[in-house]
Amino acid sequence: MRNLGLIFVRGLSIFLIVVTVVLTVIQLISYSRIRASLPIGSVIGGVPVGGLDRQTAADRLIKAFSLPIEMRYNESVIQIRPSSIGFELDLESMLTAADQQRITQPFWSGFWDFMWGRFPRTDAIPLRIRLSDERLKTYLRDEIAVRYDQPATDAIPIPGSTQFQPGNPGTKLDVDRATVLIKDALSSPINRIVNLTYTQIDPSRPSYQNLEVLLKQVLDSTGFDGLTELYLLDLQNFQEINFAYQNGQSLRPNIAFTAASTMKIPIMVSAFSRSRAPTSTDILDQIELMIERSENDPADRLMENALEGNLGPLLVTEDLQALGFENTFLAGYFYPGAPLLRRIETPANKRSDINTNPDIYNQTTSTEIGMLLGDIYQCAVQDGGSLKAVLGAQVTQDECRSMIDYLSRNRIGVLIQAGVPETTQVAHKHGWITETDGLIHTISDAGIVYTPGGNYVLVIFMYHPVQLIFDNANYVMAQISSAIYNYYNISFK
Repeated sequence: MRNLGLIFVRGLSIFLIVVTVVLTVIQLISYSRIRASLPIGSVIGGVPVGGLDRQTAADRLIKAFSLPIEMRYNESVIQIRPSSIGFELDLESMLTAADQQRITQPFWSGFWDFMWGRFPRTDAIPLRIRLSDERLKTYLRDEIAVRYDQPATDAIPIPGSTQFQPGNPGTKLDVDRATVLIKDALSSPINRIVNLTYTQIDPSRPSYQNLEVLLKQVLDSTGFDGLTELYLLDLQNFQEINFAYQNGQSLRPNIAFTAASTMKIPIMVSAFSRSRAPTSTDILDQIELMIERSENDPADRLMENALEGNLGPLLVTEDLQALGFENTFLAGYFYPGAPLLRRIETPANKRSDINTNPDIYNQTTSTEIGMLLGDIYQCAVQDGGSLKAVLGAQVTQDECRSMIDYLSRNRIGVLIQAGVPETTQVAHKHGWITETDGLIHTISDAGIVYTPGGNYVLVIFMYHPVQLIFDNANYVMAQISSAIYNYYNISFK
């Protein structure tokens, strides 16, 4: 009995040893298989690949990162395959990096941990890709922007009115920002939707050439059969419109007109430039009466006091010529019966194709009086322009600002002012006279118009050989002024 017990114990021991050896071998085989694969818990580029062999892991990565990217541009949905933009996974380097974490752990210590159900900690492997930014940008420009950008539609004139049909804004793909967003989406196995950013393109105004066509159409619609000359200067980019128009026909501009009270703008410039600083209160009072109330006596007194007496008008003319104005002059005082100090011929009043019978004392063209206003504006805003270039320290920026202030006080509510909102600043001087036949033949208005959409100089001279009725002229001028104001202040849809 005793021997039987001993044999049983020995047999059981041998059995347990054999079982242990078998189990150990099985565990070794299992561990060897696991060790031959990527470490448990391995993550490459956000994709779990633990326990997979290299090929299976590669297939999983390819599948995850070859899914199309969904791009949303405004209301369009666009899908793009990564391969179409040259996207490639650097599989070899990523799998090698993951594999490196497996082989760095000693076999038997790893096996011991495995036996106890412990697995080594692994670091996530960052995604490594090959993608050319320039190729992606080229694709976005040539394939996406070309197809899906929306051009702005420009405002267009409404026929038969002074209004404009507003344009629609457009969109332009932000290629640089889109490149960053798409690369982020391509690098994510989950977030593969991109909301592309874009900039809004505001509609532009019609061209200045189209504005000129509109203004002539406005003249046609009013039925005015006299002569109109217009000068428009954009004070942002210094584009110009200058045309003369009569009965549907265009004439060569720079026609000589009676300047009337618009000549008080050059008188004011000469008074400031020739008087000693600081300008006396008496001179400033006369300028105010001359401009704001459009009185002639203060203009005469101003020239007598500030411009050396009897030859004051010729000094105004001398200053104008120094500024390069060859068609604008003052050859005598305003009071009735004033002597003509000099008979002055100009390129404008020597024209044989058109004659408005301009006053031999007092003449200008729409272009020159408009350019002078532009010079005053540049002097006031930038302390520059032709006025400063020619007169230098004789006229200061503050004095130019004062000139505009005086012109802005001339609020009559008609002509150019009648075509703009009541609160609009219009620094202007109007002019008309009753001629020897007791009728008005020429009416003019010249001013700087300040608007939210841009500032501009506008000069309009109108002439009729028989009679220019003020109400008719006022309507025509207001329509023109309204069309130009609307052009600068077109609203967008």
